[in-house]
Amino acid sequence: MPPKLAFENTCVQGRGLHILKRTLLFSATLITTALFAKDHAPSRLIVQTVRSARPEAVGRALTSHGAKVTKKLPQIGVSVLNIDEAQSDRIAKSLLATGLFTFVEQDFVARASATPNDPSYSSQWHLPKIQASSAWNMTTGSAGVPIALIDSGVDSTHPDLGPKIVAGWNYVGNNSDTSDQLGHGTETAGVLAAASNNGFGIAGVSWANTLMPLVVLNGANFAYYSDIASAINYAADHGVRVVNISLGGTTPSSVIQSAVDYAWGKGTVVFAAAGNSSNSTPNYPAACTNVVAVSATDTNDALAWFSSYGSNIDVAAPGTSIVTTVMGGGTSAVDGTSFSSPIAAGVAALMLAANPSLSATQLVSLLQQNSDDLGAAGWDQQFGWGRVNAYRAVTAAINARTTSTDTTPPSVSIAAPLNGAIVSGAISVPGASTDNVGVTKVELYVDSALVVSGTSASFSFAWNSAAYPNGSHTLLVKAYDAAGNTGSATTTVSVNNLVLTTRDTQPPTVSITSPANGAWVRNSVQISVSASDNVAVAQVSIYIDGVQYYTGTAAPYVYNWNAKKFSGGTHTVTAMAWDSAGNSASASPVTVTK
Repeated sequence: MPPKLAFENTCVQGRGLHILKRTLLFSATLITTALFAKDHAPSRLIVQTVRSARPEAVGRALTSHGAKVTKKLPQIGVSVLNIDEAQSDRIAKSLLATGLFTFVEQDFVARASATPNDPSYSSQWHLPKIQASSAWNMTTGSAGVPIALIDSGVDSTHPDLGPKIVAGWNYVGNNSDTSDQLGHGTETAGVLAAASNNGFGIAGVSWANTLMPLVVLNGANFAYYSDIASAINYAADHGVRVVNISLGGTTPSSVIQSAVDYAWGKGTVVFAAAGNSSNSTPNYPAACTNVVAVSATDTNDALAWFSSYGSNIDVAAPGTSIVTTVMGGGTSAVDGTSFSSPIAAGVAALMLAANPSLSATQLVSLLQQNSDDLGAAGWDQQFGWGRVNAYRAVTAAINARTTSTDTTPPSVSIAAPLNGAIVSGAISVPGASTDNVGVTKVELYVDSALVVSGTSASFSFAWNSAAYPNGSHTLLVKAYDAAGNTGSATTTVSVNNLVLTTRDTQPPTVSITSPANGAWVRNSVQISVSASDNVAVAQVSIYIDGVQYYTGTAAPYVYNWNAKKFSGGTHTVTAMAWDSAGNSASASPVTVTK
């Protein structure tokens, strides 16, 4: 089925509902403008005259606003007016205020269903299941924004894929040849963004987006973790907002987690297949923090028989009998979470096309919140927050545009230390930030280098001045709101610490203060580390099962661990601390059970 425009027809009877109708009118006008910028006839209004209204009074009201009647529907007392488009809202509000009209509204536009003419579209059951056609009425994607496909490459000779490909990189051959040597990448590419409405083959979830192939999977069907990490970094550095990875391994990795965190910091969201092992064993990168792990559903919205599941699942998407592109120019039906992941990634690409200002956190949150809940109420290990729904997700992304009209930056004040203060050792930097809508993040910089950040509008940052040379240093606190506006405050202090004349050989002391050894954990767990040194602690790192998840340069050393991403059983938490002389120490490990 093609995309369809859905309109809700509201009937209003009696004068008692005039004010309600008036309120709804202008709310709807603003929303419609945001959703469908040109889905109403310019220079045109529709009015319905109150039955008791005197014709001469109606005529005077219309003439005073320069409105001319171009058409009448006498059966229902409706007139179509030609007006000055630039004054449309003002004229509509003024006419409604006269009491002569039961409603005043724009002459909206309906369209024939925008069904793509791809011959295999009728076989793509997953598209109506996620309400893709309704989402396409709002957006089909963004041609200027590529989606990165970290896979085996893409068959550039395929008519549904060749026109969509932009330059990427081949990490297997260390060259620019991104042709497919295995076939897997060509299959995932079609699901994600095949050329659509071109009278050939299939339709992709995100019609308009281009594809950036990043080749890591070789002809023998394996990929090095280092290549996957390199490809994630490449995508982030080239401004890609959505990355799909339909492959993985069962071993956790610091290098992939670091690359994911780097990309997340740049606003890039990585989607990954949960795996096809039909068990709860975590698959990486799907189980990495800040990766959207996607399980597979069948035509009945049940978990696909092969799909992996577990504590790391974020959302689900169709994954059985998915008709997609194959090497050589044809199509075929395939199964696997490899195809669920690009469906979810394609929905995310549509959301960003509708609202490019979404942050990575907002994008993932809206995708989760607007999925169709399956299984147990709320989050569960089979479907995460639910099976993705393109229409609901894109609508939510558009509605979130309201924050973009906010141009007022937050205000920030630093309570201490005062400008010109002399400081030494560890100090606190307290203060507050305010915003007309709300503060989303606050950061502390020392001499333009980020030291620590938080999400509370009221802050009290810890800064260890002993790690800095004596002399003048500038502290800057920056606050952000949801629209991306920033405000800041600064104070300049003089650091005066005791300078040791002999080489420091004493290592720091470090311990894990929470959780306790032997503790049971679930969901979000705060890992806290205490560290001290005879001079200054330069860095603290936190590891889970040998993989580094946190590095901090100033107390408090705290990592909020999303244990949902980890399998049940025992896990080991360790920490290390370094001082500026390079001395290091390890904390006694803590074993927890999930």
